[in-house]
Amino acid sequence: MAAAAAAAPGALGTLQAGRARLVAACCARLGPGWRLPGSVTGPRVAPAVWARGWTPAAGGGSAPRRGYSSEVKTEDELRVRYLEEENRGIVVLGINRAYAKNTFSKSLVKMLSKAVDALKSDKKVRTIIVRSEVPGIFCAGADLKERVKMNPSEVGPFVSKIRAVIDEIGGTQRLPRAIGMSLAKELIFSARVLDGQEAKAVGLISHVLEQNQEGDAAYRKALDLAREFLPQGPVAVRVAKLAINQGMEVDLVTGLAIEEACYAQTIPTKDRLEGLLAFKEKRPPRYKGE
Repeated sequence: MAAAAAAAPGALGTLQAGRARLVAACCARLGPGWRLPGSVTGPRVAPAVWARGWTPAAGGGSAPRRGYSSEVKTEDELRVRYLEEENRGIVVLGINRAYAKNTFSKSLVKMLSKAVDALKSDKKVRTIIVRSEVPGIFCAGADLKERVKMNPSEVGPFVSKIRAVIDEIGGTQRLPRAIGMSLAKELIFSARVLDGQEAKAVGLISHVLEQNQEGDAAYRKALDLAREFLPQGPVAVRVAKLAINQGMEVDLVTGLAIEEACYAQTIPTKDRLEGLLAFKEKRPPRYKGE
């Protein structure tokens, strides 16, 4: 998805500054690995949009939820919703640990891992929105109350599990690449909390929004972004994101070679021919990801 390719890791995030909310997005790695010439490998990818928003309970004056087809209720702490109608292909992961400020517990990490693994193999999924369903909070990090009760032997594997899950949808190592090493060190060493305007100024996020009456301005913006991704060719977006993710780790010459190898992946596809035919016939393309 060409539009998704523009959302580099760490380029978007969600914070709150007074009445302002930010829309967040970062790259999600989904699906089996892709092999490029020269032993360059990478995962099949789809965009993930992080939205720090929430949906009030029904009957509380909130706007009706539209386009929801089902809700997977393994536990209420993580709500998985598949949107339909014009939003078909978008999946919403809603974090709902209000009593713990959406911190990562063992159970939440396990549920997130299970959900992401399931979405990897679902070819109908085009975009994932990760959002908070708790007012005023996105995620406060690890559940330290649970952590203090762990044996030392449990801490390492648990942290590794969190890292693995987060790496599927954007890892902490991307901060220096997004805003530069010097500023990343300053923020990490000081544990400074940025407001929305500051985060946008340093390039940490891309959008700052005024909150709406429903309290879900960030989610609405994230949904708008996801809708922009949907019409794009899945194969083209997949390799574009692969080129970006792999290219940012190497020098320019190698990056250009990766770009060329990624484009070569699209040449034998039906989607490429459909795009050319649609252009010739002056109609919207009907991509199938093949």
